[in-house]
Amino acid sequence: MPGTTRPRRGDTPPPRTGSSETEVLRAFLDYLRTSIATKVDGAPEPQVRTAAVPSGTNLLGLLHHLTSVERAMFLGEHVTDWQATFTAAPTDSVADVVTRYREAVERADEVLDGCTDLGAPLPRRRADRPAPSVRWALTHMIEETGRHAGHADILRELIDGATGR
Repeated sequence: MPGTTRPRRGDTPPPRTGSSETEVLRAFLDYLRTSIATKVDGAPEPQVRTAAVPSGTNLLGLLHHLTSVERAMFLGEHVTDWQATFTAAPTDSVADVVTRYREAVERADEVLDGCTDLGAPLPRRRADRPAPSVRWALTHMIEETGRHAGHADILRELIDGATGR
């Protein structure tokens, strides 16, 4: 609208990386990981747990879910009920969930640091299914994290008006 000034967003631009496929994929995944952790960190209780949409999705649940996805994808942990991963325990603080997410990311990065061939399978131990290629896993995690980071952007803005990445 003419004459209306909106507050300037504090967006962090996408990463500028080296030219290798590995550098690009890992930089974009790290960018999205940081974006969603920052979006949840400091969000107020109880709104961080409150569903703002009919599906029941809430900000803290998104990060709790992504922690499970990181652990399943890169560490080979088995998840029996994916829907349950969208709900953080009532005793978990925002800081607890953010810390667990960052720890899962750190452990996942340790696995990825040892992966030099994007076409090779992830070095995870899961008897129930073969591991995907490192390339597929990184691409999937960019999609999964980006999708939920977008959800988190909207949910956080509804909670307290915070915008930007």
